[in-house]
Amino acid sequence: MDLEDLDVAVDNGSIDTVVLALTDMQGRLQGKRLHGRYFMDEVVTGGSEGCNYLLAVDVDMNTVDGYAMSSWSSGYGDFVMKPDFSTLRPVPWQPGTAMVLADLETTGGEPVYASPRQILRRQLDRLAAHGLTAFAGTELEFVLYKDSYEDALTKNYRGLTPANQYNVDYSLLGTARVEPLLRRIRNEMAGAGLVPESAKGECNLGQHEIAFRYADALTAADHHVVYKNGAKEIAAQEGMALTFMAKPNEREGNSCHIHFSLRSEDGRSAMLGDGPAHLSVTGQRVLAGLLATMREFSLLFAPNINSYKRYQPGSFAPTALRWGVDNRTCALRIAGHGQGMRVENRVPGGDVNPYLAIAALIAGALHGIEHELDLEEEFQGNAYDDSSAPRVPTTLRDALGLWERGGVAAEAFGGEVVAHYANMARVELAAFDAAVTDWELRRGFERM
Repeated sequence: MDLEDLDVAVDNGSIDTVVLALTDMQGRLQGKRLHGRYFMDEVVTGGSEGCNYLLAVDVDMNTVDGYAMSSWSSGYGDFVMKPDFSTLRPVPWQPGTAMVLADLETTGGEPVYASPRQILRRQLDRLAAHGLTAFAGTELEFVLYKDSYEDALTKNYRGLTPANQYNVDYSLLGTARVEPLLRRIRNEMAGAGLVPESAKGECNLGQHEIAFRYADALTAADHHVVYKNGAKEIAAQEGMALTFMAKPNEREGNSCHIHFSLRSEDGRSAMLGDGPAHLSVTGQRVLAGLLATMREFSLLFAPNINSYKRYQPGSFAPTALRWGVDNRTCALRIAGHGQGMRVENRVPGGDVNPYLAIAALIAGALHGIEHELDLEEEFQGNAYDDSSAPRVPTTLRDALGLWERGGVAAEAFGGEVVAHYANMARVELAAFDAAVTDWELRRGFERM
């Protein structure tokens, strides 16, 4: 919908609430619910303020040390949420509600450097200087439970009842058990301006995937966060809970495969050509750049401690940083054909921040283009067995070290962004290191 549509809807009372949302470091929507008339009269032109600690807290919203942009010593001031009206949309799962995503500015009118949406915008600007445009699609998996979120918390997230009791990968019979919820999510996302394509079962108990049509990179990231937040809200309304965490149990994890391609100024694929696997010179350099930066940028693809538990041999989560044509054992898989050819990055999990991950893909592609990197030969066979391949880091601690020491990240994103997201990782590691886990209690309470 556009601003005129919203004005009419507010006047006639069909919309009374406007959600103004930003995406935080963890990829979550935060913001305010504003009365419709107040939004039209005041926020449309001036935006709305919010505490800048929203980009300087942990997942539990605890204030933590180490962030230059927001702290007790600086008084935890405000930034300004400026609506991007190209993202304005109805919210069919909430009565009388519209939503618009925001870009963040300082109170002095400068972009907020650590904002995920701004980080992606900067990489898109770098790409545009080469006459290129990025397109992306994200494939989010989730595990669905019959328990409510409140019951799941009360049970300490143990002993929950998955919505399916067996592997329903591609099963029409099994997925029919939860089709009322899946159908509602698909249709209400369509009402919010997304383009649903399909829903299918996955391997873990209660695991499903709903796929949406690709879009330009910024729109794809916007759609990702709208869908992820909305799916949780819809599940909660149905008395159920779903999780996108990368590894919710010892079975298959939740992936978020990101399909990525570049187009030239004429609107045609910049990656299609006469080289290996039908790649152009640009396409070859793009893949070479992605492989060269994958380890250093892994913090943006796998941002949490739990993220790294997906990477197990034979799990369909990659461990070897190789590329192959339609080879799901490789980290980078060439998929599609003709103008639809694209590279699928299989490293991210369902916990990924899409703005940061797509920004990392663009920065990696630019690294390959600007340095004219040569592409290694296509890998054929089972990449899990390739002992010579560079590997996906196995822990967040390893990923943090690569992020801080590599040099390409600072060149691509700037030192402030590197420091900001390094601190995010250190905060998570410190919290985990201080925790006593169920595993430790089971092994040590009586027997040690």
